[in-house]
Amino acid sequence: MTTPVQLPQTGKDSTTVQSAVEAFSLSKGYGRAETRVMALRDVSVSFETGRFTAIMGPSGSGKSTLMHCLAGLDTADTGKIVVGGTEITGLNDKQLTTLRRERIGFVFQAFNLVPTLTAEQNITLPLALAGAKSDAAWFAEVVATLGLKDRLSHRPHELSGGQQQRVAVARALLTRPDVIFGDEPTGNLDSKSGGEVLALLRRSSQQMGQTIIMVTHDPVAASYADRVVLMSDGGLVGELRNPTTESILVALGKLGA
Repeated sequence: MTTPVQLPQTGKDSTTVQSAVEAFSLSKGYGRAETRVMALRDVSVSFETGRFTAIMGPSGSGKSTLMHCLAGLDTADTGKIVVGGTEITGLNDKQLTTLRRERIGFVFQAFNLVPTLTAEQNITLPLALAGAKSDAAWFAEVVATLGLKDRLSHRPHELSGGQQQRVAVARALLTRPDVIFGDEPTGNLDSKSGGEVLALLRRSSQQMGQTIIMVTHDPVAASYADRVVLMSDGGLVGELRNPTTESILVALGKLGA
């Protein structure tokens, strides 16, 4: 078992920034009796509005479980989660589905695009499913920012991997969600395309005020974030602000990752 190491914060203090997502004393276990494994151990953490945060840690540290609970994709055994001022703990399946559709965006390692739809139709799909119309001005701004204006009529197989992930990012941004969760969003991309997507996520945070929480194992990917939250053995063990690839590698090395 890895021994938790308390790591110092670096960079500017931002305690006065409003939180988009908060977790209070989350615990989550799998299995029973002697085979029970605790994926989360009394985790309390806050994610600032308009900031890009990466969650990192060794394999089995609980980072994916934390993200799934924060996004309403899984339920914690104990504790409370607040998204955009709304406590989601205890919501029923229908309420969680509505919350995820209207207030949470997702960008996964797999692009999750519908192959028979154009890029534009994939981008607007969540709104279409909800019976809502997109804001034309906001749609144009998102498409222009992500460099997709000339690709809207293309289907996924006509797009590169990087372009497909840009479509996924645009889809996540279009509903102006309280938070976008990214689960290894560049895992299926080459380094050039991955860098472009990460730069776009950072720009979405800095220029559009979008809150982004990303789980990754890649120190280079995490260096695009404003902050890195570090986990080990189901608990939080420190964080880095204004991280660099080098500072992340040092921190992970102390955790045995």
